[in-house]
Amino acid sequence: MNTQLLDGAAGIEQAAALLAAGQVVALPTETVYGLAGHALNAEAAARIFEAKERPFFDPLIVHLPSLDWLGRLTLAADDVLVRRLIEAFWPGPLTLVLPRRAVVPDIVTSGLATVAVRISAHPLFRAVLGRFGQPVAAPSANRFGRISPTAAEHVFEELNGRIPLILDGGPCAVGVESTVVAVREGALEILRAGPVTAEELGAYGEVVFPRAGSGIEGPGQMQSHYAPGTSLRLLSRIGESDSWQGEGRAGLLAWSRAERPAQFAAMEVLTPRGDSREAAARLFAAMRRLDGLGLDVIVAEPPPGGGLGAAIGDRLRKAAGGR
Repeated sequence: MNTQLLDGAAGIEQAAALLAAGQVVALPTETVYGLAGHALNAEAAARIFEAKERPFFDPLIVHLPSLDWLGRLTLAADDVLVRRLIEAFWPGPLTLVLPRRAVVPDIVTSGLATVAVRISAHPLFRAVLGRFGQPVAAPSANRFGRISPTAAEHVFEELNGRIPLILDGGPCAVGVESTVVAVREGALEILRAGPVTAEELGAYGEVVFPRAGSGIEGPGQMQSHYAPGTSLRLLSRIGESDSWQGEGRAGLLAWSRAERPAQFAAMEVLTPRGDSREAAARLFAAMRRLDGLGLDVIVAEPPPGGGLGAAIGDRLRKAAGGR
């Protein structure tokens, strides 16, 4: 299969046509690039899992073309708290896990009684869905467990020959996947930290986190994920330097530094000005650049706690596989 890389109106039309034919295409969102397929077509969903080599027990996020689809796919369209969250954060990087209707194929939800839904704010993504007129399932457009793509060339590196089309929308503005929240009895359970922070959500209800050992209840809960091919070690504090010694030629994924420490062969700085949103937008691209240098280990400094730093820390812990 030859993978096309298109942009503009021609790319939008071709992407919509492929989706209508049951194929999968890579589309830009404000968070990361997504691998989209018709959410109500089980065969199209299966193609997503196949292209990504994703395990079938990891559910997909369904992206809605418009708000009226919420009532068609979920049983929570009239929930007052859900409506307040939608008014505050949609379109945008908040995914809601809600009781589902039977129309959603089991393969999309991994057999769960819930479905994860959101509306993207990216104009190209919305244009394709407007032309297609149906919801799409769209996890990140990379092979399972690897670094998420924030540019079209990242998708090409991951999925060239596996999918027919990549729609190029330039670099993603946010750079980390959406916050995933299950709405349960007036509480907001954060299943995956993301750009919509716990502090922001706290204005709408009690914020809680999953209990240990509660299992997978939504997308993005795998403990090992977003990983480079190079072994990654996450430091427990900024300035720590001894936990990686003896592992070979090392690169540093730094939070905010002016100069590269002499013991590192390479360095990527996430945010020279100490801004967490800048760091999130740069995170996955910086990891990819270090991963391409033939290093023996990547050493990552932790972000400051709270706010968007929680989402960045979550991605780094999963990239390190819990190390």
